[in-house]
Amino acid sequence: MNRIRRTLLAVFSLAPLAAAAQQPRGVVELNPPRAVESTGKIEVLEFFWYGCIHCYNLEPRIETWLKKLPADVEFRRVPAVFNERWAHDAAIFYAFEAMGLLDKLHKPFFDAIHRDRLRTDHAPALTQWLEKHGVDPKKFEATVKSFGVQSKTRRAVRMTADYKIDGTPAMAVHGRYTVPSGDTTLDTVNELVAAVRKNK
Repeated sequence: MNRIRRTLLAVFSLAPLAAAAQQPRGVVELNPPRAVESTGKIEVLEFFWYGCIHCYNLEPRIETWLKKLPADVEFRRVPAVFNERWAHDAAIFYAFEAMGLLDKLHKPFFDAIHRDRLRTDHAPALTQWLEKHGVDPKKFEATVKSFGVQSKTRRAVRMTADYKIDGTPAMAVHGRYTVPSGDTTLDTVNELVAAVRKNK
């Protein structure tokens, strides 16, 4: 009888390990979970950097994935920030957003960096690119320096640390999981969204 009891205890003690083994490879479970901004929806974040070639290559797949996004899922991009160079590009992202130009300029800006070798930290080149796309450089510069954009950039710094992001691109699902870059990243995100939906 004692032998059976010991066997059962051993099985149950290994159950959490078995459950963890079923978790998709590379996924990190955040404990405690991070607060989410979406209300009543499952939040999916993409941490990216405009200068990251892997983020650029993932972009077409994300655009395709977004076309089939379920109604109960909300997607947001978050510029990862590890240093001043990345903070500079994060501020550009939030300036586009504040000016209502993000949907219009996000992809062309990515293209300019990776196809045309635009250096975002080279002011004359950035100014020329903005003018080419109908953006007033002075208004843009004022927006970059604005309290709202600088606050969002500082928040992106905190989120990068809070979500334990150590490279880009990376995805986060409802403040509970982070998913590193890979061929199956979006499939894994879909699995985790379904798990969150089931347990809500």
